[in-house]
Amino acid sequence: MDLLRVERELRGLARVLVRSGYADRAAVTAALTEAVQEDAPTADPAVLVPELIHEAVAALEADAAGWPDETGPDRLDAVLAELESLGVVVVRYTSDHHAARAVLESAAEPKGLVFFTDTDVWHAVDFGMLELKVWHPDTANVAPGESLLDDILALLRERDLPAAFDEGRIEVTIDWQRRVRL
Repeated sequence: MDLLRVERELRGLARVLVRSGYADRAAVTAALTEAVQEDAPTADPAVLVPELIHEAVAALEADAAGWPDETGPDRLDAVLAELESLGVVVVRYTSDHHAARAVLESAAEPKGLVFFTDTDVWHAVDFGMLELKVWHPDTANVAPGESLLDDILALLRERDLPAAFDEGRIEVTIDWQRRVRL
């Protein structure tokens, strides 16, 4: 594998892991260590991983200096908290739909499920669009015209988060500006 490409990919992985705002230092370190061991086996993870994290945190802090007081992820958090207060199960930054389903199935009298995965957040970091999956309590996807979907779309729009339902998911336009402390 091309060394420059591997370096670029490792820096990109560090960037999305740090900017996600959901992974703590231990999780970021573990994911980067695994990636270094797999993609750059001659590199020393004990040296390279802290460098990658430091670079990603420094870049984030520099960018964050120019962010508004309330960011898109702050507004999203408010929507998700409101949904939870209404009995909707919310699963953030999960590994996959199986993990989200397990949380839904363990909930008492859920009104539905909203979830997004780690890779959904990474996509939002890079491309400004977060996919929210929305299920009924029986794990069926919501469909156009259903009140659960309409209510979620209305809450997103009220918080200035443009959103549209497309092919079984809500696409939320969002500048991923989450303040992070690692």
